[in-house]
Amino acid sequence: MTPELTALTLAALLQYLQFAIYAVPANRELGPGYTMSARDRDPSNALSDRTARLGRAFDNHFEGLILFAIAVGVIQMSGQNSALTALCGWVYLGARLIYIPAYALGWRPWRSLIWFIGFLATLLMLMAALF
Repeated sequence: MTPELTALTLAALLQYLQFAIYAVPANRELGPGYTMSARDRDPSNALSDRTARLGRAFDNHFEGLILFAIAVGVIQMSGQNSALTALCGWVYLGARLIYIPAYALGWRPWRSLIWFIGFLATLLMLMAALF
């Protein structure tokens, strides 16, 4: 497997891990009565700030993962794997790993900078495929 595909696979597995990191405290805080319901009403309990941040980080990774998967797919299908695209894949994955505690712990402005590094790595992969 290429480094880009390995990074993509690990990023997808990270999404599963993020789900668990978010779902466990959310279920404790909201209660199974709400989390197993159809959620037709707002919960009677609010999430803690940290748990809510973990949920937003989880959602944010879905958005970033889509673009990253496209970038990896373009690189793979066009056969343009290089040291640069491999590095971009690992930078994206590293940024996403660091982003979770950065968001959960409210690191400002570092959270945004970490997000941007992952976003830029994806953009560079796409640009590498074009040039």
